[in-house]
Amino acid sequence: MCAIDFEPVIATERLRLRKPRRSDAQRIAQYANDLDVARMTTGMPHPYGVEDAEIFLAKASEKDFRREAVFVVDHEAHGPVGVLGFDVKDGDIELGYWFGRPHWGQGYATEAAKGALVWAHETWGRRYLRAGHFSDNPASGEVLCKAGFLYTGDIELRKSVARGGQPTPTRLMVWLA
Repeated sequence: MCAIDFEPVIATERLRLRKPRRSDAQRIAQYANDLDVARMTTGMPHPYGVEDAEIFLAKASEKDFRREAVFVVDHEAHGPVGVLGFDVKDGDIELGYWFGRPHWGQGYATEAAKGALVWAHETWGRRYLRAGHFSDNPASGEVLCKAGFLYTGDIELRKSVARGGQPTPTRLMVWLA
């Protein structure tokens, strides 16, 4: 089935979550080429170049937005600052995100996640979503808690491409509308 074209925009106080564009490749590559960003994701390689960003953007454009979505997170003054998406994993929809290091600690991830959760509830009628974070990334856990996620108490091993495929303990969380 072909992906349906969509142009959703999620507006928050400081951010705009929008459909990725080819023109985002350079900025995505710039931020994603940071090992400390890449190693906190499951699928991002390191090093990460413009070609990797172009492949990512091509895959993002093929997603069926009725179940999955990828957004570039824009800040009016800074342009793209990160990426947030909903992917199907084990039959459930899971929230994932990453932000460029210059934009850490400013509340952007929490703000984007909260806006995206409202969108998922209103657009998809979702009342349950999953998320997870590597146990050595407590900052991500704080973001998810502030966005309304709760820990399940479950930990599973997930591989990280940037960590050489090393299985890493991942703390699982749920969001209930």
